[in-house]
Amino acid sequence: MIKRTHTCGQPRATDAGKTVALNGWVNTYRDQGRGLLFIDLRDRDGLCQVVFDLEQGHPDVVQAARALRREDVIGVRGTLRTRAGDPNPKLATGEVELVAEELEIFNKAENPPILPDEHDAEKIGEETRLKYRYIDLRRPRMQHILRTRSKVTKLARDYFAQNGFAEIETPLLIKSTPEGARDFIVPARLHPGMWYALPQSPQLFKQILMVAGFDRYIQVCKCLRDEDPRADRQAEFSQIDLEMSFVDREDVMAMMGGFARAVWQDVLGRDIGEIPRMTWQEAMDRFGIDRPDLRNPLEIRDVSDLVKASEFQVFQQALAKRRAGRDGCVKAIRVPGGAERLTRKMTDGYTEWVKQFRVGGVAVAKFTANGFDTGVAKHLEPFKDALVARLGLVPGDSVLIVADHWDAATKALGELRIRLGRDLGMVDEKDWRFLWVVDFPMFDWDDEGKRWVAMHHPFTSPNPDQFHLLEKDPGGCLSAGYDLVVNGSEIAGGSIRIHRMDVQEKVFKLIGLTQEDAELKFGFLLSALRHGAPPHGGIAFGLDRLVMHLVGTENIRDVIAFPKTQSGGDLMIDAPGPIDPQQVEDCGMRVTMIERA
Repeated sequence: MIKRTHTCGQPRATDAGKTVALNGWVNTYRDQGRGLLFIDLRDRDGLCQVVFDLEQGHPDVVQAARALRREDVIGVRGTLRTRAGDPNPKLATGEVELVAEELEIFNKAENPPILPDEHDAEKIGEETRLKYRYIDLRRPRMQHILRTRSKVTKLARDYFAQNGFAEIETPLLIKSTPEGARDFIVPARLHPGMWYALPQSPQLFKQILMVAGFDRYIQVCKCLRDEDPRADRQAEFSQIDLEMSFVDREDVMAMMGGFARAVWQDVLGRDIGEIPRMTWQEAMDRFGIDRPDLRNPLEIRDVSDLVKASEFQVFQQALAKRRAGRDGCVKAIRVPGGAERLTRKMTDGYTEWVKQFRVGGVAVAKFTANGFDTGVAKHLEPFKDALVARLGLVPGDSVLIVADHWDAATKALGELRIRLGRDLGMVDEKDWRFLWVVDFPMFDWDDEGKRWVAMHHPFTSPNPDQFHLLEKDPGGCLSAGYDLVVNGSEIAGGSIRIHRMDVQEKVFKLIGLTQEDAELKFGFLLSALRHGAPPHGGIAFGLDRLVMHLVGTENIRDVIAFPKTQSGGDLMIDAPGPIDPQQVEDCGMRVTMIERA
């Protein structure tokens, strides 16, 4: 067997004259006739040109090379020389070529259904790429992505090991605690009628580890949620999961901010500096979303107090709305230069588009040297000067206004801000803007269930000065939670946990869990809290989403070696699929198919 001395991306001009052996796949094949042919040989490290030349002797090698085709797997040994023609500036090995003296064909490939070329990948449907994933993964782009992912996980392990974290595995077969997303469930063969669940996160186990005295825990773990996949979400995903004891919020954020800086520095060579922070309320007020993209300069302003001077019924009806303790509101965005940049077709489209967020539409007005023009201009006259001052308007700007109850207006204008930034090219795609978002509300009000629900999860602690609000004003109670956001995407989220039994019981009661239900679902955690739980907190980085940012893709399937499709299937192995009836019987089960309407 020809064993390689170099990878295909390693040979350089300084190696000319050496005997070199390479292994890899035939990337391209060019027969020039007259006993001269070229191939580009590819492996994980790059490409190298190989020459089979009858004038250099070895006619049997040249003859064998004529049978090569793309994606054949070979070994080749010969003498490295500087290229006879012009160097190829696109290749790291572009100054040299290997003159073949020996050839070993390890495996002949069938005519490939797809080719691992970057330009061909754009033409091939994603389903085909996923079905033949073993070929798709040969593409340099995919090799780069998965090696970046590997680098990030190594960086995580090294960084946190240096800071005293122990890597500990938590179980995959656990008890179902149906809160939030659906569990994937597994029948327990040895316990007929009983079921395991696959973990949505290691949350409870890592808290138990803190009670057990491990102090600092890390795990790169699989999490599973039985929910519809999206472009940035899969039913099966990975987290860099962490927990720390005897800490407050500042300690956790300092440690995790240091990790984010290390990743961006080591992978991209970018210094992100100190990460600013913003309260949840400020983020919602200024940007309409709790993960704002700070590259987008547009900001939202509440003008509810100003529009009280208007008799416009749309404004007045919005102000009269009240939901979950919040009054209705009127909010506006200034679009610099919008009078020229926003066409009538665009603004009409925005009006229809925001209706998906349960608001009636968008009111639009242009601001000129003579005042407001078009749209709702006449309804703005009673408070024109105050509106101009609050929004900082100059002639040529446009104003977009949404009026409704607070939740709907904030959501709609926040999403519209994102779309405006994209449509008008206001976002610098090469910039990195990080942000800690803190002081989330502990609870949301569920109108349908008529009860409070935990905004994140019911193990999040209130801020130290907020405990008294659990009983007096749950809606005003702020949590010790924190999210790390980059360019409009949450890449990590966590909180200080509840470590006192009495506080945990109050939270369970607030969200409608009886003492019996709490013991049934979380009895092991409650028992642990009774036996000496330290103050603790943690966070989880979404590994898939983290890598998406680092490699510049918006599709989570690009950063997972073997992802599922949008419908949750694995096209390469044809899963999910049927199982043997005996397996069903062994679990004490009977399968009945239910037709869905």
